[in-house]
Amino acid sequence: MIWLPQDDTSTIVLGAQPDILSTSADRQPTIDTTTSVDADGETFLVFDLGNGQRVELVYPSKTRPAKPLGAFIPLNLEGFGRIESVARLLAALHGRAIPPDTRLTRQQRARLCRMLQAFDGYRHGATQQEIAQVVFRIDPLGRDDWQASSARHAIKSLLRDARSMIAGGYRTLLRHRRQS
Repeated sequence: MIWLPQDDTSTIVLGAQPDILSTSADRQPTIDTTTSVDADGETFLVFDLGNGQRVELVYPSKTRPAKPLGAFIPLNLEGFGRIESVARLLAALHGRAIPPDTRLTRQQRARLCRMLQAFDGYRHGATQQEIAQVVFRIDPLGRDDWQASSARHAIKSLLRDARSMIAGGYRTLLRHRRQS
């Protein structure tokens, strides 16, 4: 799936490099992509960075510029996320170590996995206590203990957040965290 640059702040918008920056005789690295989609006068590409990572690229027109390419970075808060993506692309193109994608922390990834696991159990008819036993690896609890259990409240929270993600909230995963 390819996301629009407005939704995915890691998408890199490419275009012709300005003449003022074209002083170097270095050869432009080749960008070989796995997926290419033309839509509304733009070409959307998916470039495999390696290590299971990828980055989306957009050319403003259907034809690639004849000049060396440049990346457009907006000077708003989304620019920080796009700079990270450009750094990852440059590292891959020049054979350097690819920095990790920082849109999600390890804890956020773990919570998302628990949300999916809990929602999957719920959709297959498991009770909240059965889901908690699997997700949190706890023993079965009596009715009164379950009512007062922190695992019960955690499962309710996981299921609530999973429903929110399914209803369209997943798009927030495409945006870099804004630091104040």
